[in-house]
Amino acid sequence: MQLDLDQDGHLVDYTIWNHDVAQVLAQSLDLELTEWHFEVLQAVRQFYQQFGHSPATRPLIKFLMKTVSPEINNAVLQQRFNTGLVARHLSRLAGVPKPANCL
Repeated sequence: MQLDLDQDGHLVDYTIWNHDVAQVLAQSLDLELTEWHFEVLQAVRQFYQQFGHSPATRPLIKFLMKTVSPEINNAVLQQRFNTGLVARHLSRLAGVPKPANCL
């Protein structure tokens, strides 16, 4: 699958995102996405559509605690998504632009 990505590895057109696209993007993290992952990624997309920007880590975790599970925290996301850069990689896997405060 050939994806049109920006210089940071994010989809140029977030509207083409689907489960297959997410799984291709997840290969860079050596990650096999499950239904739990997709629920989280759908919530990231919901945040983007609701607020008009990609979330930074703290607002993202608060949003996920309300929309997905109160047990979600930074450590859980780091472990389950195989990354220390939670907001950046979750936004990338969800097909939305890189959060403004990420390098």
